[in-house]
Amino acid sequence: MIAENLLSTAIVPLRTSDTGEDALGMMSDFYIRHLPIVNNKQLLGVIAEDDILEYDVLDAVGSYSLSLPRPVVRHNDHIYEVLRLMAQYELSVVPVVDFEDVYIGLITQEDLLQYFASMGSFTEQGTIIVLEMGRHDYSMAEIARIAESEGILILSSFITSDQHSTRIQVTLKVDAAFVQGLIASFERFNYEVKASFNESDYLDTLQERYDSLMSYLNV
Repeated sequence: MIAENLLSTAIVPLRTSDTGEDALGMMSDFYIRHLPIVNNKQLLGVIAEDDILEYDVLDAVGSYSLSLPRPVVRHNDHIYEVLRLMAQYELSVVPVVDFEDVYIGLITQEDLLQYFASMGSFTEQGTIIVLEMGRHDYSMAEIARIAESEGILILSSFITSDQHSTRIQVTLKVDAAFVQGLIASFERFNYEVKASFNESDYLDTLQERYDSLMSYLNV
């Protein structure tokens, strides 16, 4: 998946002649905190809500100083680059340009979250397992081999690490509801299983709580 696949043109970028008041109105309408500023299709930068509040809202945004660098992705960049910029600069939108640096649209935080939420690895029920190990002991090939030996498929994985620690955590989403055998296999290969979360049990618990609440309200 690349940036142009999530491109939105519903939010019109600011022109340098638009006022801070215009910008705040657009941000309020679309529930965002940032907007790109474009001049003759060339992206000049991204203005934040906090930038506007430091100036007279009746002044043109072209006269404002911007606190952000020029966070931008090209249309063929992977969405992980979009995610990186959003996290690094706490952005609610990321502008997208083509090879000629022409502004072609933006990607909102909501668009990105909806994309990840709709991925099969999130929508399929299964179990989440969190492993901890030393950095030098990490091997995704071995982890996958252990899972496959139990007849279990890894749907997704990601690594959480601290630069000040020699330990990492690997979070796995697998396609099985019953993973006691897999957990035992991980422990046999000296992986520390920090936690496991069975989604079907979690949904059953929510249903039981909902039923109990409805019974109480009907009394």
